[in-house]
Amino acid sequence: MAKRPYSFARSGSIIQDMDKRQVVIDAIEFRRPAYVPWNWAPTRDCALRLREKLGGAELEGFIQPHFADFGAGELRVEWARGDFVGDVYGVVWDRTVDKDIGTPSQCPIASTADLARYRFPDANNPSWYAGMERGVPASRHLFTRFVLGFSLFERAWTLRGMENLLIDMVENPAFVEDLLDAIVEHNLAQLRNALAFPFDCVHFGDDYGSQLGLIMGGPHWRRFFKPRLAKMFGAARQAGRYVSLHSCGHVQEVFDDLVEIGLRLFNPFQPEVMDVFDLMRRYRGRLAFHGGMSVQKVLPFGSQAEVRQAARALLEAGAEGGFVFSPSHAVPRDVPPENLIAMQEVLTSQKGLA
Repeated sequence: MAKRPYSFARSGSIIQDMDKRQVVIDAIEFRRPAYVPWNWAPTRDCALRLREKLGGAELEGFIQPHFADFGAGELRVEWARGDFVGDVYGVVWDRTVDKDIGTPSQCPIASTADLARYRFPDANNPSWYAGMERGVPASRHLFTRFVLGFSLFERAWTLRGMENLLIDMVENPAFVEDLLDAIVEHNLAQLRNALAFPFDCVHFGDDYGSQLGLIMGGPHWRRFFKPRLAKMFGAARQAGRYVSLHSCGHVQEVFDDLVEIGLRLFNPFQPEVMDVFDLMRRYRGRLAFHGGMSVQKVLPFGSQAEVRQAARALLEAGAEGGFVFSPSHAVPRDVPPENLIAMQEVLTSQKGLA
């Protein structure tokens, strides 16, 4: 017998698309939105399980996202051989375990001398921006973002190697400055092209933190990364766009720095390493947050009742604005589809959506 498709009506009515963009803007402007908006995505393996549970239904209709993202070219693949892929930056990725991104197994800047010979891919390549001319205006009912992934630290360490780059910060800081400056110029060229289109926001993807703190430490972050982020954030702000940033980990020690240089929306807002409710109160009016739902504890291991309770608590905290709901990362494969359905039912049952 064929599986009966999951009925979206169980989660409340389908939201009118024309409302979504304004709801997001109200939230990040700290105006009380009509409801707390959301935007989340599953990893590849999670999507397969969830789609099967939903009887083959398209996930976009189930998730009802509030963002429309373009770009995200951090892993533009140039070749693939089995579980190994090479990107346009010359990095070889091992996807034996992680099928979505992978782990760098070969970095093109093996020595500091290699930087002088290294050539970045052409950021003016029209194919990098294909579809934006029509796609962005066609998505204006959603909050549109140009996604510049691997925007600085991640780009640097994937080119050089994590251990090498961290050692370089101590032993050869001039090399690190040169490498990061080259990355910034490459990114600014992408922004000049992308900001010709009417995006609402530029989203920078990077990871500065472990579960315990900043990977490179506060002094090195402020020396090497803060001024360069300010330059890239400034390009977006001067064009009248919002700035959002993704960084996993325990990074709240630099929130004030990020606000100072123009950040408006921070993701993924991990409850395992930060007090999300306290931070929402402390930064109200200065920094909005996107995330907050545990993908390490509640979603994979909680009951459906516990998932609903956690989701409701976040929605209540974000009801006055300053919050976009999401799991605290792309949802991993160990999260039961039933828990995502329970979470989504809470989101779509907010007052005003029925």
